[in-house]
Amino acid sequence: MSQSARNATDPANLPPRPSTRIAVLIVAAGRGQRAGEGLPKQYRLLGGKMVLSRSIAAFACHPAIHSIHVVINPDDRALYDTAAANFDIAPPIKGGATRQGSVHAGLMALADEKQTGAPPDLVLIHDAARCFVRKNLIDRVIAACDAGSGAIPALAVTDTLKRGDGGQIIGTVSRDQLWRAQTPQGFPFQPLLKAHQNAALAGEEMTDDAAIAEAAGLPVRLTEGDEENIKLTTPADFARYETQNHEPRTLEPRTGLGFDVHRFEPGDHLWLCGIRIAHSAGLKGHSDADVGLHALTDAILGALADGDIGHHFPPDDPQWKGASSDRFLAHAGGLVRAASGRISHCDITLICERPKIGPHMMAMRQKIADTLDLDIRRISVKATTTEGLGFTGRREGIAAQATATVLLPAPD
Repeated sequence: MSQSARNATDPANLPPRPSTRIAVLIVAAGRGQRAGEGLPKQYRLLGGKMVLSRSIAAFACHPAIHSIHVVINPDDRALYDTAAANFDIAPPIKGGATRQGSVHAGLMALADEKQTGAPPDLVLIHDAARCFVRKNLIDRVIAACDAGSGAIPALAVTDTLKRGDGGQIIGTVSRDQLWRAQTPQGFPFQPLLKAHQNAALAGEEMTDDAAIAEAAGLPVRLTEGDEENIKLTTPADFARYETQNHEPRTLEPRTGLGFDVHRFEPGDHLWLCGIRIAHSAGLKGHSDADVGLHALTDAILGALADGDIGHHFPPDDPQWKGASSDRFLAHAGGLVRAASGRISHCDITLICERPKIGPHMMAMRQKIADTLDLDIRRISVKATTTEGLGFTGRREGIAAQATATVLLPAPD
């Protein structure tokens, strides 16, 4: 960037705007498929902290920011709650099917005065995967924005660019006046909201918010970007950071214990360890009442020291009514991966007089192994009775206990 451009957007050369209300919209609803298997990249651990937590922290400590709002996929609510647990920020916003749709949803939420009190004057749109953003870059974007223009951080293209077809070079592209766009991208709120509304009505899909602003005739300034402000995209990006910044960490074993009970109710089948079993009664519960998977989920959460199944999936939440319990187990397994750990072994004991468990044991083990992406040899399912004693002996319900051995990085 030229010295003149740098001077034009230097905070010291623009009048202060202390009364300006600035909101940050962090976009975290994507699936990040290029980042490989596992949790969406914004919820993966990087140096012991979730990527999204790092992005929130960058803005939470900035004195000019009035409010922070995160746009998420509703399926990730439990992961979001973990990432945002230490921050006093607004409730999350339900995202759309695309990044553009998610930003539009976030802007509409900010425009709702019943929720926000008053719309912001300026809004910064930031990708959750750019968790290395620094205060001086945020300062530059804010300083370059005003009521009549937006601003984005960008880096001049320095590599030689080639155009190719079928593996052959067919031309060289001039890199003059070419820039690599970054986030946060800042805009006056009302003009950007209108630009997004127009784009949605026209069915136009664009690559970033600056393109939407440009299409609506809103000028967008360039301000100096930061080479450290990378967007985590591939597994190599994560590996590179860990290699450069952290020594390998020792994995230590943790053991969790889970126990659950469900009573019988009228029905013709029940679910145990993910398998539908015909029976003269069902099991009563808010979800599918799979007592085996509930106990194992609690065991894994116990090994993580991360609450219990009711904390992550409240029984009074209507979205979990009738839910398949393998979703709860998969979530617990995902938390282990997010903590850079792995599940070593699971052991479940089902306690009941009926139904007979033996014919279903292999199917149960395979279902659990598939849900947790483990070798079946790491899964044990067995059954016992109480010799006619207690509520299980009276055939009033089924109990289950489970243990999970999880290998996790040793604390610093």
